[in-house]
Amino acid sequence: MNLSAPKQLTFWIAVIVAAIGVIASLVSIPVLSGFAFWLVVIGFLILAAGNLMEGL
Repeated sequence: MNLSAPKQLTFWIAVIVAAIGVIASLVSIPVLSGFAFWLVVIGFLILAAGNLMEGL
């Protein structure tokens, strides 16, 4: 399995999604607080996909 660094856009999207998830778990945001855990998981999956797929 060859790993490659994700593009900067992929990295920043993953960081922003995960940060929104962390913030939503700490602060009550009506729409996002129920999905806070899943936002962090999605951010991690985006980052993992960026490492596994070349050009993403």
